Amino acid sequence: MLQLILYLFIMLTSIIFINMFHPLAMGLTLLIQTLLISLLTGLMTKTFWYSYILFLVFLGGMLVLFIYVTSLASNEMFNLSTKLTLFSVIFLTLSMIVCFFIDKSTLSFFLLNNEMESIYNLKSYLTENALSLNKLYNYPTNFITILLMNYLLITLIVIVKITKLFKGPLRLMN
Repeated sequence: MLQLILYLFIMLTSIIFINMFHPLAMGLTLLIQTLLISLLTGLMTKTFWYSYILFLVFLGGMLVLFIYVTSLASNEMFNLSTKLTLFSVIFLTLSMIVCFFIDKSTLSFFLLNNEMESIYNLKSYLTENALSLNKLYNYPTNFITILLMNYLLITLIVIVKITKLFKGPLRLMN
């Protein structure tokens, strides 16, 4: 149910992103879409560890993009399109109505399950989380994790050495 709502929101943000013209609005839409995809990824894998890392990586990239766009296009006015706003409101209301009709059928399915099955599902959920995190740091994949850590450390050192402190930003502010 929640995954269906997230799919609909992701589709809506994709349609909104196509119709945006202002770079800051595009960045905000991309940030919202990244948050929704991270939530959906966390719900699909039953652990939010990978989706948390995905969101942090995208957020770091978005911060760099935000600084670059604000330094180059800082004086543009931001206007909301009435057609886009009307379309998004109609799309959201129709999708919520469809989701509520679907919810009644799924609600009857969950009421038929007994309590013992839910306890068994909880135990399998906890063991699945432990196994998925163990795969990240155990023998075959630990080399990739160590390689990524070393790569990030070397990249950080190189960027600090390359950066010139007295050169300043791309464009001087008045």
